[in-house]
Amino acid sequence: MKNTSAVMDSSDIQRTSIAVIGGGLVGSLNACFLAKRNFQVDVYESREDIRMAEFARGRSINLALSYRGRQALKAIGLEDQIVSQGIPMRARMIHSLSGKKFAIPYGTKSQYILSISRENLNKDLLTAVEKYPNAKVHFGHRLLKCRPETGVITLLGPDKVPKDIACDLILGCDGAYSTVRTHLVKKPRFDYSQQYIPHGYMELTIPPQNGDFAMEPNYLHIWPRDTFMMIALPNMNKSFTCTLFMPFEEFEKLLTSRDVLDFFQKYFPDSLHLIGKEALAQDFFRLPAQPMISVKCSSFHFNSHCVLMGDAAHALVPFFGQGMNAGFEDCLVFDELMDKFNNDFSMCLPEFSRFRIPDDHAISDLSMYNYIEVTFSRIRYHEAVLRWQWQKKVINTALFFFGTLVALSTTYLLLTRPTFRSSLGCLRRSWNSVTYFQNIGRISL
Repeated sequence: MKNTSAVMDSSDIQRTSIAVIGGGLVGSLNACFLAKRNFQVDVYESREDIRMAEFARGRSINLALSYRGRQALKAIGLEDQIVSQGIPMRARMIHSLSGKKFAIPYGTKSQYILSISRENLNKDLLTAVEKYPNAKVHFGHRLLKCRPETGVITLLGPDKVPKDIACDLILGCDGAYSTVRTHLVKKPRFDYSQQYIPHGYMELTIPPQNGDFAMEPNYLHIWPRDTFMMIALPNMNKSFTCTLFMPFEEFEKLLTSRDVLDFFQKYFPDSLHLIGKEALAQDFFRLPAQPMISVKCSSFHFNSHCVLMGDAAHALVPFFGQGMNAGFEDCLVFDELMDKFNNDFSMCLPEFSRFRIPDDHAISDLSMYNYIEVTFSRIRYHEAVLRWQWQKKVINTALFFFGTLVALSTTYLLLTRPTFRSSLGCLRRSWNSVTYFQNIGRISL
């Protein structure tokens, strides 16, 4: 096995082998970046080829593609192809319990995010990998062991015979429950934490009506409620993918079709006829609610033989809508560092951890806080946290002074103008509007 501590010339690159564990979104995108550099790239995916499968296992939840993700796709020449298959969402459409709706734009008129099919995006990325003669995707290959000290992995393929494979770099892109990461956890000074949140999620569908979208298509539709919410993203087939987020204890209370219909009639009445009562009663019990996990670890690499990216390094809860975009930016940052260090893994991997960990930990926190401001730029995530903290302080300070001003003004007017009592309702509504939009600001999807 070669020593990658020295700067590699072009002949070295031809002989350098990289094993990408996981053929999902981040794994297949990474394979494209690395294949462009003329490395020998082998992607090992435990599932069957989703392009051939009658039913694709795993998450089908739609994704919101923003600037960060598009920049990564642009770097491998796929941006235009992927964007052409997405639907622009220029604002959030908030559905109140009373049935009233109002829009909150994402930014300026020219700014939008794209609703993208996870499955179709994964298929396109896998096809892109296979266009490189120096890259191959091995389906039905499950990682059994990983020895990051030596760059050796043990795989179990369709023949059910374990095989050891040596490579120069192991790239762990195998998701939130990463097998590669489980082997790094055993190493000294490797920090790891995970947190399941009390909420689960369930997917439902709003079908087309009369051959067209049942709601306005260029919006991310959000039904915010006290302890749960539902969102709907448009699909190219004119349907909407709905995702219901709710505490597991609430899911467990809905035992019958009648329970479900009554629940939706109470909390999401305007969606009931869009989904359809019969379809809702069936789809709700088709699959159980799925858990959501947040993962942090440090560092992202081990020596010069192994590195984690995407959910394997930093699984996020989905309330900020940046999980895929953060994973794609991992790939882009790594590629930029490979340029900077002339493909030297011994330099690139430690710098990737040093540079990227603050940002990926920050986006994990931002996902919890539902911060709004970072969708349309590549401002570093940890800087966004500092801005969020500053903005929160400013908002709370402003609300304090506004409340104090209201209290003093109200006291004065009540004492000096008895007729002012009839105007209190208007003032109360103004205050309610301020606090309402403060709460709505937490919804950044």
